[in-house]
Amino acid sequence: MKSCLIVIDVQESFRHRPYFDAAALSTYLASQNALITAALADRVPVVRVLHADEPDTPDNPFSHASGLVRPLEGLVPFEAALTVHKARHSALVGTGLDVWLVQHGIGRVVISGIRTEQCCETTARHASDLGWEVDFVTDATLTFDMHDAQGGLLTADAIRHRTATVLDGRFAQVCTVGEAVARWQPA
Repeated sequence: MKSCLIVIDVQESFRHRPYFDAAALSTYLASQNALITAALADRVPVVRVLHADEPDTPDNPFSHASGLVRPLEGLVPFEAALTVHKARHSALVGTGLDVWLVQHGIGRVVISGIRTEQCCETTARHASDLGWEVDFVTDATLTFDMHDAQGGLLTADAIRHRTATVLDGRFAQVCTVGEAVARWQPA
């Protein structure tokens, strides 16, 4: 089955959010870069997804006017088979990515990127509902600590664990970088 790696929202915009955790970045980038490098070596297409939304003003780090809707520094440079810009959580809404996947005979999507429980999880669920097999590479996703409505802390590790738990066997095969690479068929 033909696979495609989707790299979601790995962009400079996040460095300009108050919750950004620079300490977690190096471990994540090592996994993300290993996944991209393996995909390129195996000629598996890599799709870059960038998030851009309103207002389109310089003070919004997710607007084009900010200049931050570009690959995150430290991400291995790669020529994407396709680059799309999204304004919703799912990379499959309004981007044409779904059409491109069908046109290229993709049967399995490999999900990676930033934020684990937000755009990565939403895209995984959406892809599964549309009929693609989904590999969710938890160690090649990044998220940040959050606070619930009562002020309690949800750590990034707890969020990743929760996401893996609700996706695995229902919407995706949760896997490591090595497992994802072993599952795709080189071109």
